[in-house]
Amino acid sequence: MMASSLLFHTFIDGFFPLRFPSHDSSCLLVHRGHFPPSSFPSNRHHIVPSAQSSPVFINSSNCTLLGDEEPSLEMYNRWIRDRCRAGDIDEAMALLSQMEAKGFIPSPLSYSCLMESLGALGRTSECELLFLEMSILGIRPPLRLFNVLLRGFLRKGQLGLSCRLLAVMDALGIHKNRESFEILLDYYVSAGRLDDTWSIINKMRRQGFELTSYVYSRVIGIYRDNGMWKKAIAIVIDIKEMGMLPDHHIYNAVIDSFGKHGELSEALEVFEKMKQEGVTPNVNTWNSLIRWHCKAGDLGMAVDLLTSMQVQGLCPDPKIFTTIISRLGEQGKWDLIRENFQYMKHRGHEDSGAIYAVLVDIYGQYGRFQDPKECICALKSEGLQPSTSIYCLLANAYAQQGLWEQTLKVLQLMEEDGIEPNLIMLNVLINAFGVAGKYLEALSIYHHMEEIGISADVVTYSTLMKAFIRARKFEKVPQIYKEMEAGGCTPDRKARQLLETALTVLEQKNG
Repeated sequence: MMASSLLFHTFIDGFFPLRFPSHDSSCLLVHRGHFPPSSFPSNRHHIVPSAQSSPVFINSSNCTLLGDEEPSLEMYNRWIRDRCRAGDIDEAMALLSQMEAKGFIPSPLSYSCLMESLGALGRTSECELLFLEMSILGIRPPLRLFNVLLRGFLRKGQLGLSCRLLAVMDALGIHKNRESFEILLDYYVSAGRLDDTWSIINKMRRQGFELTSYVYSRVIGIYRDNGMWKKAIAIVIDIKEMGMLPDHHIYNAVIDSFGKHGELSEALEVFEKMKQEGVTPNVNTWNSLIRWHCKAGDLGMAVDLLTSMQVQGLCPDPKIFTTIISRLGEQGKWDLIRENFQYMKHRGHEDSGAIYAVLVDIYGQYGRFQDPKECICALKSEGLQPSTSIYCLLANAYAQQGLWEQTLKVLQLMEEDGIEPNLIMLNVLINAFGVAGKYLEALSIYHHMEEIGISADVVTYSTLMKAFIRARKFEKVPQIYKEMEAGGCTPDRKARQLLETALTVLEQKNG
């Protein structure tokens, strides 16, 4: 056990030195209490421990004290877990700061709840810090927290950090479980790395993990993304020969494969076969069919599918709303848009209907765009309190049109509501500037992210590269690509394609 502990601390010392130069526990709250510039006000209530500091407690129904009662360690731990379950991670982090300021040490369960909540939101930097705190306190993180970090690193394309994390797991004798392997599988499929995908599958076989329909669906997905859709279909035949009945994972992967390669009639045939076999289409099934019919220009079928989906009691991803509204709006079919909106309201999809209505306002009738503030007010008047995801959705709707001023306004409204801008929102803003041809402004957002301590991910770099290509600043693309690699992000298929495009143009210019 002693050797294992030393090994773990050796890993921590090598893992965090650039981010957190001091491992003194008295500095931990200072690091966690990082305040962004005034343009990005934080709604957290961190405090730094000192002889003079006094905790200021969160106004929460779960954090009420009677009289002069002092909160106990058990109370703090319970409040933190309750706040995490309620989705109030900022309040949970504030409570953590307060309890540590009083000299209390959180329980392993509290750390787990915090890290899992932060990981689900993509806030991996804070996950890393909590991971560090646990190690300093001698708490050995369980496998599920290694998986939280692994997923967070890979979502940001930080393959190098992920490999180091896996190496430490091996050295500590912490064996990967099915979730670990599936996290790696998702990453390699998304990055288009066929050989690495098969390597993970073979490791799963050697370690006795049964290959599920989910695993096979990811294999189908990587064949699809590499243009080998016939091989993808062959996988389905192999599955049937093994006696495995296709479920929604398999059917969705096959439908998406046909759709991506323009074989829409085949996609619909598989859809019908799916229903005949007693497999109920889920939201992903409908979204895939609607998306590919929109892309093919068959808006009539896309709207029919949207209507059928709602008849089944399902509501599409708001991104699908954006796609349909924009395509119908381009053709001036506003009556059809309003008809669909009314149908949604009658079907009882109130929240989604409100979002749909606001998106209609964003795209506007006949080229007229509403002010973002009016859109947010419209949402609130429908009784829907905008969340981070809704703000990102609205900002993206403007960004896709190159309306950078409106996109920036959404960001400001988000801050006024006390919601801290996240990586997704800043990526959307980079895209808005890029679409508008304002590559210098896009670059300034990237530099601002560095200043406030938000780590760029693969999407950030790819979006910035695309902005330079749109502005015909091809010579800047290789530079951003190198920064992506230097920042620990492993380029995905899209990033490699953008680099190849830029290098081809530069070669033609030089030739």
